[in-house]
Amino acid sequence: MSAASAAEVTIPREIWLIRHGETEWSRSGQHTGRTDVPLTERGRAQARALAPVLAAQHFDAVLSSPLTRALDTCRLAGLGDAAEPEPALLEWDYGQYEGLTTPQIRAQQPGWTVWSAPVPQGESLEQVQARAQSLVGRLLAMPGRVALFSHAHFLRALAGCWIGDAAALGAHFYLDTASISILGFDREHRAIRQWNRVPESCQQV
Repeated sequence: MSAASAAEVTIPREIWLIRHGETEWSRSGQHTGRTDVPLTERGRAQARALAPVLAAQHFDAVLSSPLTRALDTCRLAGLGDAAEPEPALLEWDYGQYEGLTTPQIRAQQPGWTVWSAPVPQGESLEQVQARAQSLVGRLLAMPGRVALFSHAHFLRALAGCWIGDAAALGAHFYLDTASISILGFDREHRAIRQWNRVPESCQQV
């Protein structure tokens, strides 16, 4: 096999990003970093509704954030037996802003966003970017189709690093709960092939 052919085999054709189902804090808009908030009943129903879509695909690897809301989404969506916990998929550490909504934070810090302002006692954008870039490097060495179960802000940062080596690009991507997005390639260029698809079965729960 030529070097070019070998490289082609090891490039992942698709990285599926699956955001966990609804939690009480995602519904209220509270920043949910490392707090292990469980899925609501609707969130569990959303996760089960993902199962037919995911069952139609073969995944060569399944990685999940170790937090309950991601692991339970993975399990209820039918991929729990294949899943490996992956600490790199943890949500952004929001430090002092954990559990607060953006309006509450802006009452103290006008104009604040996680993408452009400090997070006291939490992760900086640069730290999240380094974590995402490291994961991208590992994903590039994994063949086939890979499923990642994780959280909104981190998956948005990961997408920014996938297409432009910049987590801040995640500010321009919106993610619903129980959504599916697909990273891949346009020839040799890393690309977003699908973004924020919420299967009809999830919309009905």
